[in-house]
Amino acid sequence: MPFQELRELIVQVVSSWQVIAVTLVVILYFSLVSYVTKVHYRPHTSAAPKGKRRKAKKAAPESDVISADSDDLGLEGE
Repeated sequence: MPFQELRELIVQVVSSWQVIAVTLVVILYFSLVSYVTKVHYRPHTSAAPKGKRRKAKKAAPESDVISADSDDLGLEGE
């Protein structure tokens, strides 16, 4: 089959109403699926006002912190 005949055949297939209709249906389907996933997985907003932030955690008291300078591991009864 010469190249010219193959090209004409491909153009006829691509420009047929069945191929165009199926292509449009597939595009609409993917658009609908994309829209539904965006709506379904939308991040939920919290009940707290947007302007307020949580207070930062207080620093741990220094008595609980073990210093790196001492060799004591904090074990009882050596």
